[in-house]
Amino acid sequence: MGEYLQPLLMVLALILGIFTGYPVAFVLAGIGIVFALATGIPIQFLGSVVFRIFSGVVANWLLLAVPLFVFMGLMLEKAGTAEALLLSLERMFARTPGGLAISVAVLGIVMAASTGIIGASVVLLGVLALPVMLRQRYDKQLALGIIAASGTLGILIPPSIMLILVGDILGLSVGDLFMAALIPGLLLGLVYIGYILLVAIIMPHKAPVAAPEEGGPEGTALLLELFRDLLAPVLLIVGVLGSILAGIATPTEAAAIGALGTLILAALSGRLRFVTLSETVYETGKTTAMIIFVAIGATCFSAVFKRLGGDYMIEDAVTAFAFGPYGTLALLMIIIFILGFFLEWIEISYVVLPLFAPIVSDLDFGLGLSSEQLLIWFAILVAINLQTSFLTPPFGYALFYLKGIAPEGVSMGNIYRSITPFVLLQLLGLLLAIAFPSIVLWLPMALGGR
Repeated sequence: MGEYLQPLLMVLALILGIFTGYPVAFVLAGIGIVFALATGIPIQFLGSVVFRIFSGVVANWLLLAVPLFVFMGLMLEKAGTAEALLLSLERMFARTPGGLAISVAVLGIVMAASTGIIGASVVLLGVLALPVMLRQRYDKQLALGIIAASGTLGILIPPSIMLILVGDILGLSVGDLFMAALIPGLLLGLVYIGYILLVAIIMPHKAPVAAPEEGGPEGTALLLELFRDLLAPVLLIVGVLGSILAGIATPTEAAAIGALGTLILAALSGRLRFVTLSETVYETGKTTAMIIFVAIGATCFSAVFKRLGGDYMIEDAVTAFAFGPYGTLALLMIIIFILGFFLEWIEISYVVLPLFAPIVSDLDFGLGLSSEQLLIWFAILVAINLQTSFLTPPFGYALFYLKGIAPEGVSMGNIYRSITPFVLLQLLGLLLAIAFPSIVLWLPMALGGR
């Protein structure tokens, strides 16, 4: 234990630093520098850390996709595409039990595949759907839960910013990760819809059938309206994801295509104004700066942590407590799930993944997978797991986004209770992906020859 005293103190300092409320990026970097100086690490080592930051973060061509995808998501929100689509979906499912909640889940899937921006998705779904669901006498907790859960699908369904960063951290193809995440992401959305239907059948008072809209389009006219409203996001999805999956464009190039596409959509909808563009650029800069600063701080923390033997400490601890490959994997998933209560996915990705990936790559699950396939599978399991970090208190960001736009009478307690079944559904999705690796690996193996 004595040999691991210094890395243990680093972990303790990180936990205390997080609870001070100080920006996590500066906590990570500050702890790394303080422990480097306090433990007598040569100053030249910090120079090598600066080089890692420059080559791995600042000059990383792949990370250019991050601001482009952020811009794409924010601009699509301002183009008004989601409002029209939700109205059409609501009319389509009007006579279905829980139809409005199903519409929210479907829109969450479409927005995830179009934007991948969690904050924008949760806020937009909450503003558009929550007042209507409450007016239609939906159970308050069901309404809050489906909005929060559907809004977080963008962390998993490509083009996911998290998968771009995970691919860079683990040295994996982002295109392969996008293919691997597509089926689990859609499956999770379908699980949400199945849960809504189950609630609507067993407890119809919680998800009532809406009264049909008088004078609204029906039959063929309704299908044409839905097709029209789906056309723009579908074309955007095909242009971005299709170009990546077909190998025509890199993620960075596809992100540029998406950013241009959302500008065109905003112009066609008449919402492309200078003030809109300037607000979008400003928000894009803020979000990107946060991600980059966390990456810089995490690089400094991880380098010092490994220098002090932290990676060996983690490996020895996991080996001591785990039982076999699946036991080890379960332990790692539990650790990541618990960290999600306190840390955001960016910090977990940059700090934990480099430590856990070598452990997983050495495990033999008897599945006949190559090391690369094993890491792709592990990366998607982590992505599904980290989706819960947006919903689990006390620091679940989706909960605070939702509280910020919720009408009067919706308490934080209501929101905390609302997410419980959806966190369990996410864990069910995680268990399915562990039990049936083909859910994750079939598409990249079929399309990419992996």
